[in-house]
Parts: sequence; structure tokens; C-alpha cells
Amino acid sequence: MNAIEVHGLVKRFGDRTVVDHVSMTVETGEIVGFLGPNGSGKTTTIRLMCGLLTADAGGGTVLGYDLENDALRIKREVGYMTQRFSFYEDLTISENLDFVARLYQLKPRKDYVNRTLEDLGLTSRRNQLAGTLSGGWKQRLALAACIMHEPKLLLLDEPTAGVDPKARREFWDEIHRLAAGGLTVLVSTHYMDEAERCHRISYIAYGKMIATGTVEDVVRDAGLTTFVLRGARLGEVARALAETPGVDQVAPFGTTLHVVGSDAKALEKALDPFRKRDGVSVERGETSLEDVFIQFMSGSQDNMQ
Repeated sequence: MNAIEVHGLVKRFGDRTVVDHVSMTVETGEIVGFLGPNGSGKTTTIRLMCGLLTADAGGGTVLGYDLENDALRIKREVGYMTQRFSFYEDLTISENLDFVARLYQLKPRKDYVNRTLEDLGLTSRRNQLAGTLSGGWKQRLALAACIMHEPKLLLLDEPTAGVDPKARREFWDEIHRLAAGGLTVLVSTHYMDEAERCHRISYIAYGKMIATGTVEDVVRDAGLTTFVLRGARLGEVARALAETPGVDQVAPFGTTLHVVGSDAKALEKALDPFRKRDGVSVERGETSLEDVFIQFMSGSQDNMQ
């Protein structure tokens, strides 16, 4: 049984269609990255799938429960971590977790709280006020609260925004540990390195699902060609290439210039004059997920305009 199997989900707010016939399948124990620009419908889609919003059309199942008729059951077995820290800052870590345990009617509460503190490495800080925690420790508290009731599905909405690289890595190590134990994870993110740590990714742009598959599948199917330029006066080269037919993207990376196009022959033709420049080298490069992300964004129309 798939953990998530939804089809044709539609959600409108007034005359705006925020989620436009979105379909998604997530296997049990899988980590799926949910990518897309701000305002693309990621958060709304997640809220539809965890029972916080009701779809205007479409349907499906989450953890075997029907989206329309079993929303309360879905809520009981899902852990949802929002973008914002939403705990009581004047309570300690332990007191916040005890409050969550009361909400879920977990018994004995003390055992659940202690076990969760231990599992997430929070025991030594149990008496620290939540408001005094750094971003990384707040994130860990939020994750602890999400998994304390032992959900089968974890929905994470940009969980590492504003967190330092070390805390992000530790967070992802924890996510993979949980998934290895059978937990299914759907995580929205803007970080390409995080997307690459997922088993599969799904890309949504302004309400419409654009691509899904492994990172390798999505990069390959995008059909982009990338070249890397090295040499002097690359700023001047970048300005010239930006106005050249066949060039879709020009981006500086340190002392190099990455040039991307969807038509390989047209891109080769655009680069020919620069191959002849003294001190400039043009080499075939590897298309990155970020290149694909930018291409998808530039080719999509903002549904809020």
C-alpha cells in the first residue's frame, strides 16, 4: 500500500486556483522532496493531504484513509511540521512536549516525553526555555513534537529554513534514520542539496505538477545542455551571452560561467564565437538540479498574476 495516493487535487481561494489537478504517489518508507517556487501551492497541497483543508475536486488516500471521509483519522497518524516555530517560548522543552502529549492523549505521558527527549538528543536541555533555543535546537524540538505520537507519515514544510549547515545535516541524518524504520516523509524545500538527499522529487509550479522522479530522472528528462566557461573578463562574456539566441541561462559560479540551453545545437552556435577568444575555454559541463529548477520557473506562468 502506498502511503500517499492522490489524484486531481484542486483547491481554489476565491477566483484563484492554488492547486490545479495535482496527483502524487509516495511509497511507504520513501522520502520525497517537494520542490517549487514560493506561492507554487506546496503548502496548500500538504495541508490537503494531512486533512487540514478540504479539496474542491479530486481525492485519493493517505495511509489508506480516504481524504474526504477520513480526515480525522489521517490527522492522528500524520506528523506535520510547519514553516514557523509554533511552540510556547515561555515553557521548557519538556513542558512543550508534555503539552503535545496531552493533545494526543498519550499515556503514560511521562514515558512518551522522556523517550522522545532521548531519541532526539534533547534530554540535557529538557529544562531550557524554548524561547532561548537556537534555530537548530528549535527545529529539533519541532521534529520531536511531530514524531512523539509515532505517526506513519511525516509532512515537513520547509523545515530547515534559517538553520545552519551543521544543524541541517544532522536533521537530514535523523530523517533518513526515521525513514529506515518505516516512516514515510514528504518534505518541501528550496535547497537543492536537500532535494538530492531524497529518494524522489516532485516539482510543482504555480499549482501544476511539472515533473516527478529521481533527481537523475528529472535532470535527464529536462533535456538541458550545460557548458562551463573559464578565463578572463567573464562578466563581459556573460552580458553578451545573455542576449544571444539559444542561451536560456547564464550564471557565474566562482571563477567560472555556467551557460545552459534547451536546444543543444543552438547553444553550440551561440558559444562558437567565444571559443575563439584568447584566454577563454569552453567545456561541456554537467547540468545540475538547480539549472533544471530555474528552467522550470522561467517556463511557468504565475497563477497569482
